[in-house]
Amino acid sequence: MRRREPLGSWIGALPYGLIAAGAVLRIAPHPANLAPIGAMALLSGAVLPGGWAFAVPMAALAVSDAVLGFYAGWPWVYVSFALIVLIGVALRPRRTVFRVAGAALCSSVLFFIVTNFGEWLGPLYPHTLAGLRADFVAAIPFFRNTMLSDLAYSFAFFGIYDSAGRVARRRAARLGEAAHRTT
Repeated sequence: MRRREPLGSWIGALPYGLIAAGAVLRIAPHPANLAPIGAMALLSGAVLPGGWAFAVPMAALAVSDAVLGFYAGWPWVYVSFALIVLIGVALRPRRTVFRVAGAALCSSVLFFIVTNFGEWLGPLYPHTLAGLRADFVAAIPFFRNTMLSDLAYSFAFFGIYDSAGRVARRRAARLGEAAHRTT
């Protein structure tokens, strides 16, 4: 007789596995800003409960930064990812492909604005409107990769998670029907 695992035992662990995979992929060599970290924060906000929605991606970010080395401006990156978690929380009531795409694009824009504003506050650019403009213009080439990675990894992470949930529900329904027939 096959042992039945409780529904949700593996599906509940899946987001943590996807977030861990995102942290590992961030450490792997990749083009600048083409990493799954934004999608990781978005997924976390959308599916993890309470404080775990913030703690898990922040821990994954900190662990990967410990490997990569912390960098000037890292606090602004953490602030932007905490805000991206909140965008993910807004997805909780109803996730659709269009809402995930919109959330991923909003995450990219938010990351761009927060981190570049933080960079402008540092020593690299003059604290003038011209310095702010120069900072944002210099960051435009990186925005493309941020947007592409947020979209692609969000579709991948949410697609895997939602597909696994559908499989688990179908399996549970079949198991329930089989148990009903044998009683």
